[in-house]
Amino acid sequence: MANPRIKVKYVNDIVPALKEKFQYSSVMQVPKLTKIVINKGIGAAVADKKLVDQGVEELSLITGQRAVATKAKIAVSNFKLREGMPIGAKVTLRGEKMYEFLDRLMTVALPRVRDFKGISDKGFDGRGNYTLGVTEQIIFPEISIEKVNRISGMDITFVTTANTDEEAFALLKAFGMPFVNKNQE
Repeated sequence: MANPRIKVKYVNDIVPALKEKFQYSSVMQVPKLTKIVINKGIGAAVADKKLVDQGVEELSLITGQRAVATKAKIAVSNFKLREGMPIGAKVTLRGEKMYEFLDRLMTVALPRVRDFKGISDKGFDGRGNYTLGVTEQIIFPEISIEKVNRISGMDITFVTTANTDEEAFALLKAFGMPFVNKNQE
């Protein structure tokens, strides 16, 4: 199987550029993307158990990897939620599938968002990780609009080895993430 084109771009273009920009003494210090976690909370699953199965199925279609149901860690009586009830779905992508998903997200899915002006640069956590919220799962071409009975969103977290948000931002920007330009606002 051939290397994904984003991985080739990372090795050939991004590593040398970031090494020079941040004055790293070794290429091993250059931050890299370790995993992408896609998480989908399904609050209505308290009343209807089939929604979790649909969420797992949708995430599996989008990522090409089997999703797992997430369970409630604590009981919340106001939400009629008991410990251990399935309330969401998640997938963790690494390696080739991670790069392929990143490529499809940037080139196919994000441009399909209505009134898309770029993604916010405020999703960094201070440790070099970035979380992006997607409001509709139908931006992914794998999801058929006819089969969707409820439009729901998901969180996509990019976990990097960067020590600072500045390094992580430079890494994701080099990959081609369409961040909002401050000059355009």
